[in-house]
Amino acid sequence: MNRKLLTGVLMISVSAICVAGDVGRYGEALTPGLEVTPIEEIVADPDAWVGKKVQIAGEISGVCAHQGCWIDITSKADATLRVKVDDGVIVFPPDSVGRHAVAEGEVEILDMERDRYEDWMKHVAAEEGREFDPAEIGEGPYQIVRLRGLGSEIQGP
Repeated sequence: MNRKLLTGVLMISVSAICVAGDVGRYGEALTPGLEVTPIEEIVADPDAWVGKKVQIAGEISGVCAHQGCWIDITSKADATLRVKVDDGVIVFPPDSVGRHAVAEGEVEILDMERDRYEDWMKHVAAEEGREFDPAEIGEGPYQIVRLRGLGSEIQGP
């Protein structure tokens, strides 16, 4: 193989490796052609989205520090939605905070009684390393709106 051809092949190979390394893929591949749904539309009227497969996009604002089983994605409009996956099936890297992500899954609402919701909020506060204030849970309804994650793509550093 001549030197120019070898150099060209090497440059193409290195470029392909660099491009492939820029995006981390977790879980299933994203559905081609599925439009990104603004997070603020989902959180404004979650009942309209329950059970629907959607893609959301934004900056990762939180990651489960214990098992990597969820990420919080925040839109430019400052709306946040948690993407929850089954423990150990998909593991989001802890250094993902601040990176751009596109996640796909089904919107779900978990309805809870006040006691269970309060326990959940205590758990969330502990995960985030902050004190829990029972006044933050308000008067209800007690619901958690989230995306049951199927797959995601996270931009590399």
